[in-house]
Amino acid sequence: MGINGKIGKGNEERTVFGILLTVSFCHLLDDTMHSMLPAIYPMLKEEFGLSFFQIGIITLVLQLTSSIIQPFVGLYADRHHGWWQLPVSMVFTLIGIFMLSYADSFLVILLSVSLFGLGSSIFHPQGSQVAQQASGGRNGLAQSIFQVGGNGGFAIGPLFAALIVIPVGLSGVRWFAFIALLLAFILVYIGKWHVRQLKQVRRRRRPQWTTAKSYTRRQIYGFVFILFVLMFSKNFYTESMTSYFTFFLIEKFGVSIQYSQLCLFVFLAAEVVGTLLGGWIGDRYGRKYVIWFSIFGAAPFTILLPYVGSLAGTVVLSAVIGLIIASAFSAILVYATDLMPNHIGTIAGIFYGLSFGLGGLGSSFFGWLADQTSILFVFKVSTLLPLLGIMAICLPKMKRV
Repeated sequence: MGINGKIGKGNEERTVFGILLTVSFCHLLDDTMHSMLPAIYPMLKEEFGLSFFQIGIITLVLQLTSSIIQPFVGLYADRHHGWWQLPVSMVFTLIGIFMLSYADSFLVILLSVSLFGLGSSIFHPQGSQVAQQASGGRNGLAQSIFQVGGNGGFAIGPLFAALIVIPVGLSGVRWFAFIALLLAFILVYIGKWHVRQLKQVRRRRRPQWTTAKSYTRRQIYGFVFILFVLMFSKNFYTESMTSYFTFFLIEKFGVSIQYSQLCLFVFLAAEVVGTLLGGWIGDRYGRKYVIWFSIFGAAPFTILLPYVGSLAGTVVLSAVIGLIIASAFSAILVYATDLMPNHIGTIAGIFYGLSFGLGGLGSSFFGWLADQTSILFVFKVSTLLPLLGIMAICLPKMKRV
């Protein structure tokens, strides 16, 4: 099926891989720009004399601006569809890029990252809708392909930061403007395809999975809340790893900033693989078990991480953690859309946005805690977060429709 392919009518739906891969590529470019920010935290800390608490505030501003607004954007996207909604997200990101490249104070840094966040808040709910529209019923696979683009971007961002920004300073951020412009042009095409497709397919999609027995609306909301808490615990931990893993390696093993970013790349790259595996396994065998294993099952490895004595062992273990814990994302998101199939944009806004924002709040708290204690102590505390995965036992059984 080419990129211009249409979803079949009736029950003969086909996965439009051309569109899926394109929107995933857009997700990769978008998150490449965003993951560049945590990767240059050590440089910002040194150049502006920032504390760990201020580093946490930067993360908090970035995540809150890309999260508080996102559920409302998703709600709007469920009711209104315009081709311009996706490309306009890059306007905010482009302005943020130039502001950051000329930043001369902590306040300007905060304003610039807030624009990065606003661009992200507009892109993600709509991008998730496009992935669902092109899925042909293979929702877990589609969301995995979409999300793996984001994970890939988060993995590539630190490499770009190490190769482009760190050697020349903040002025190197301006090179990311070319990515934003390329992304804007691609998103014009994606947005127009999405609007055309919605006009052709007027019916509501029937979910591929549903609960094994009937539940009240209040109970359904309760299950969605449990999924939200599980997503929050995952994001809290991964945000902490993204923000502070480099500092942990520098303090414990004395590696350089650039080498620590390469080690962070290993963790983020493992998340890419885990995301794809989680979507495929969830579509085939059910999502509850994927959720249970990927969060609660990661706990023994996260608890062990701060006590590993060698750099190589720490990096390998971080890759194992990334592989396991990332497999939960598409399973949780699609589980929630199966429970509320007519609110895809809102669900995407909540799970892509609000849960990440709360993860940023937790990351800010850990920044304050690191200032009061040490980065090693913070890692020992954060390793307990995956234990919240035990809540998955409360989720309802699902069956194929």
